[in-house]
Amino acid sequence: MPSVITVTSDDLELPLEEQVMRVSAALDAYGHVVALAPAEASDPVRRRLHTVRSALEADRLAIVPLSLPPLARALLGEQLRQLAGTDLGPGVLAGAARLLSYYLHSGALLGSVAKLERVPVGVGSHVKSLVPGRHFAVLAHPEPYLGEAAPAAVPPGPGYQTQLAVAGKGLDPGWITGPLATAWHSQHLREVPLPPDSAQWWGTAKLVEFTAYIADVGMLYQLVTSVRRDTCTWCGLEVIGDQCLFCATRLADRQTPPKHAADTRGRSVETPRRPQLEPHKR
Repeated sequence: MPSVITVTSDDLELPLEEQVMRVSAALDAYGHVVALAPAEASDPVRRRLHTVRSALEADRLAIVPLSLPPLARALLGEQLRQLAGTDLGPGVLAGAARLLSYYLHSGALLGSVAKLERVPVGVGSHVKSLVPGRHFAVLAHPEPYLGEAAPAAVPPGPGYQTQLAVAGKGLDPGWITGPLATAWHSQHLREVPLPPDSAQWWGTAKLVEFTAYIADVGMLYQLVTSVRRDTCTWCGLEVIGDQCLFCATRLADRQTPPKHAADTRGRSVETPRRPQLEPHKR
């Protein structure tokens, strides 16, 4: 059973040696580790992860970069930890991180968008953010949206059953728990702690972050198992997608035989087709 961790700026507070020992202990305990990290290559959290991986020379640590707000990334880690208790292997679980990210709708209620860089902000919105008492509804994933938080102005939401997680401080979350939850047909409202990276990600400390997510592990399992699987040509793990996230081998590069594969000399091997990552777009 692999371990799934969501890496935040809090991890940078740990000395490098301690973090290396923690990841090493997790690898000894679970066999494989899937780490969810910010998408930016220059992000210090992601750089720290690559340093840890290099120090351990560990091909059993998959670093999955994701362009998700902090709360959505934390909830995705929770979903993967649930799936880790099923029969899904580590390669499939790592690929599921990218697949399931498409089914997250994440945004925030902000008191100011003056320092918001993750979503395009027009000049008019910048000016309005200087007026005290203004609240802005922002959706960062799956499609960007920015508008004033009003009962009649709600961004498009998921077309399937979800729960709504809410985290934040400094603002009244009534627009989220009222008009947004109603328009998105949320089955349940859940209050969770605000991730440590949220204020930096959204450009303000006065915010309430929200994410609509699939809570039913059976539905998550069905989504993942509906995708074509292949065997990595180098490390032999079963994977989904076009790349093994543990050894970084692309499945299109099939000149090198799997390291642990049986001898296939004298036999013809059919080249698998490129798998599809987005079954909902078929």
